[in-house]
Amino acid sequence: MKKILDERSLQLNRRAFLSKTATGIGVAALSSILGYSFFRKNESGLLVEEKGGLKGVLDALHHPAKAKRVIYLFQSGGPSQLDLFDYKPLLNERRGEDLPESVRNGQRLTGMTSGQDVFPLAGSLFDFKQYGQSGAWVSSLLPYTSQIVDELCIIKSMYTEAINHDPAITFFQTGSQQPGRPSIGSWLSYGLGSENENLPAFSVLLSRGTGRPNGQPLYSRLWGNGFLHSLHQGVQFRAAQDPVLYLNDPEGMTRAQRRNMLDKLAELNTRQFGDYGDPEIQSRIAQYEMAYRMQTSVPEVMNIENEPDYIYQMYGPDAMRPGTFAANCILARRLAERGVRFIQLYHMGWDQHDNLPEAIQKQAKDVDQASAALVMDLKQRGMLEDTLIIWGGEFGRTNYSQGTLTDTNYGRDHHPRCFTIWMAGGGVKPGLVYGETDDFGYNIVDKPMHVHDLQATLLHLLGIDHERLTYKYQGRRFRLTDVEGDVVKDVLA
Repeated sequence: MKKILDERSLQLNRRAFLSKTATGIGVAALSSILGYSFFRKNESGLLVEEKGGLKGVLDALHHPAKAKRVIYLFQSGGPSQLDLFDYKPLLNERRGEDLPESVRNGQRLTGMTSGQDVFPLAGSLFDFKQYGQSGAWVSSLLPYTSQIVDELCIIKSMYTEAINHDPAITFFQTGSQQPGRPSIGSWLSYGLGSENENLPAFSVLLSRGTGRPNGQPLYSRLWGNGFLHSLHQGVQFRAAQDPVLYLNDPEGMTRAQRRNMLDKLAELNTRQFGDYGDPEIQSRIAQYEMAYRMQTSVPEVMNIENEPDYIYQMYGPDAMRPGTFAANCILARRLAERGVRFIQLYHMGWDQHDNLPEAIQKQAKDVDQASAALVMDLKQRGMLEDTLIIWGGEFGRTNYSQGTLTDTNYGRDHHPRCFTIWMAGGGVKPGLVYGETDDFGYNIVDKPMHVHDLQATLLHLLGIDHERLTYKYQGRRFRLTDVEGDVVKDVLA
């Protein structure tokens, strides 16, 4: 007991020294702990953020950036590349035949099809044509996307090790199949900070697709801060009367009362930080202040009623309905205009194990026009060149039918070995089709691109060396790409 009391006394003496010798030393220590230099004193002597947004841990970019911000259109559930982008006529020619073992080569299957006796090849029921100067093949399911292929960098050779939804999505968003790591947006908030003091650096929007309305759920940890300070977690915007939960004041509280309460609370938290030295206390102060400012900034950004009619026509009829993918795409553009660093859209419903032809038509209609409109809308505003857009899911779908194959119906299981995503703007080559799969659409035969390669390339476009943006936690230096990842220079403009 005496030893514990002695240690406690030493800690208190150390705290007393730091708090009394200096505001300067205390602030410097706090800034070092947080990885920030954004604190200043206000008129009351309290620490608040610098004007112009929060400053990230990086003093300078590692190299010139091509992109300033990212809009990630994540298609949750695993879109079928074979019905959207990866045209494989051989699958129709050999429809119903069993997948050759020489092609499958003993590769891992999910529990949903591992018990099948046969794996009948299932070509797409939808027509494909080549478009643009790039000659990219696109399905009739995506008539709007087909018209902008020369703006896109289509990557047909993505692959991952994860074969089930939750670990696969977690891998894409955090660099690990195990939960608990910071998401991409959190890493960017930590490294680069924010350009807008009234909005978070990392915003999240969710929509539910019509292809499978009750499909795979999403968990808030996908946009969590992991072991980074809570200031870096993604803020979810909802299509509801209260777009951000717990943001509004309680009934009967005035703006002046709220301001006075926050000042007193910050004073108490600052004293607590002097006693305990926990950096999360100052993160809490910053979050309270951000929430106060968001009370006026969020309603303004969420109000799209003043958008001109041609914008609604551009994004499609769903743009008038809050909470749809189309409406969220307009919100993403508005957030990008206001300096939000990372804007994450999740669109659920792509998990089509059965009844795929009917379900994928609805799902593709949800996103096709709005995705293409977002690209062209940013281009007409001069923002596409420094905004990176990413479109894709956590894995692809099998070339064989899950369950019974008929002339008009089939399903597809998860397939991590090869799938398609696309990127646009932000320093990637437009009109490029990168990578190739075999004639069966089962294996990659040219230019494979791993999840960590995509993450490394994303950070590179933002001016960050993925090996140098790290955070020391439990004795180890962590990074988004773990211990892997290469920048894919062939896709850079």
